[in-house]
Amino acid sequence: MIVGYKTYIDLLDPALLKGKETLSTGMTGEIKRCRAAAASCSEGRDTAIVSSGDAGIYGMAGLALEILEEEGLTGKVDVEVVPGIPALAAAAALLGAPLMHDFAVVSLSDLLTPWNAIQRRIEAAASADFVLVIYNPRSRKRHWQLEEAVRLMRARRSARTPVGLVRSAARDGQSVVITTLADLPVDRVDMLSILVIGNSSTRVLGGRMVTPRGYLAKYGQTASEESRSGFRTDAHSD
Repeated sequence: MIVGYKTYIDLLDPALLKGKETLSTGMTGEIKRCRAAAASCSEGRDTAIVSSGDAGIYGMAGLALEILEEEGLTGKVDVEVVPGIPALAAAAALLGAPLMHDFAVVSLSDLLTPWNAIQRRIEAAASADFVLVIYNPRSRKRHWQLEEAVRLMRARRSARTPVGLVRSAARDGQSVVITTLADLPVDRVDMLSILVIGNSSTRVLGGRMVTPRGYLAKYGQTASEESRSGFRTDAHSD
């Protein structure tokens, strides 16, 4: 049995679904899907829950494990969480190398998390100079949250801070835009988008976002000297 959000089921190769029972629902059907999967497992059937990206990052892995515990099936069925490519990694690769140093990830969806908690996390990430990755940035019903998040970041970060906007990463219709915090086209952002807001060190090199890890700052001059001289020089003498 294959269970999943309708959009994700539709993305699967039809050959994988041939001869298999499928169950799909729309948004807010997560608990129903996981309970159906748990019931299928309890009957001894091989069952797959499909998520996009990585099932353990804003996916269904956590809820599925909670439901199995609630149903008394923990330890009674074999469970495998299959790793995938999370949207933040796919987006970062398309943008260049914006996540080379410490970063934080926040979802702007306040359907399950109160906005005041989301706001505190954005402010904390901004104050700590983390690169900030934003999931679920804007929907037709949730549009003010992104504008508020940008305002919070603008209060602590330069308007020229690089921002990457990736839509439909690794899917049909993929688009990649590198802009700034001041010029972010908020009206072009939707639920298929992911945002990467750089930190104070992030810059654009050759059209790609890069957040330096610090190698050149610490070792660049020494490495250049060694390369020119052909041998290593120690800072101390015998």
